[in-house]
Amino acid sequence: MSETTAFEERLAVVQTRIERACAAAERERDQVRLLAVSKTKPPEAVEIAAQCGLRFFGENKVQEAQAKVPVCSEGLQWHLIGHLQSNKAKLAAQLFHMIHSVDSLKLMRALDRYAEQTLPILLQVNVAGDVAKFGFKPEEVRAALEAANESRHCEVHGLMTIPPFSPDPEKTRAHFRALRELRDRLEQEVGMPLPELSMGMSHDLEVAIEEGSTWVRIGTDLFGARG
Repeated sequence: MSETTAFEERLAVVQTRIERACAAAERERDQVRLLAVSKTKPPEAVEIAAQCGLRFFGENKVQEAQAKVPVCSEGLQWHLIGHLQSNKAKLAAQLFHMIHSVDSLKLMRALDRYAEQTLPILLQVNVAGDVAKFGFKPEEVRAALEAANESRHCEVHGLMTIPPFSPDPEKTRAHFRALRELRDRLEQEVGMPLPELSMGMSHDLEVAIEEGSTWVRIGTDLFGARG
């Protein structure tokens, strides 16, 4: 079996899962976008995914993306989903179409300073209070949104979270629901539209979609296990 055929088969399984989850949640399929997490994978893997119709790719590290993006096909959208240090904000603002992992005011201001055009961002929220994860505390997000009103280039399009891993997807539901409820409340309080919720990965995408995700970040189930 060729690598392209193998990828097509894995993609078909993921797409079916997304479609079924949308149907179960009574949501339209186009309300959920698939972000192919290509971190640690070579440009050749990205090209196969692009040939199969994928356009959105997620990377964890600026340095890896810096080497990968220029040698991949044009017309792809690159999203940063990993932790970003402020000293790499200038390069990130040039490389990525969206940054899902803005976890501090310092970082948001650095990105705003270096971006040369509108840069969509998501605020990463540590809804579980997990000491191993980055992100704003839920009670800090309103102030971050108000600060974003002063940005010249950064536009907050929504929120992102990475819950503690559990092999049981149902155990992540409360975290996804908490993010959606926080978003809904902030939209009312701040008067700012926040249409995007980046949450859900290979093992829990169904639960994430049921709870309102608009971006599911899928790596393993598309590209296979990472070595």
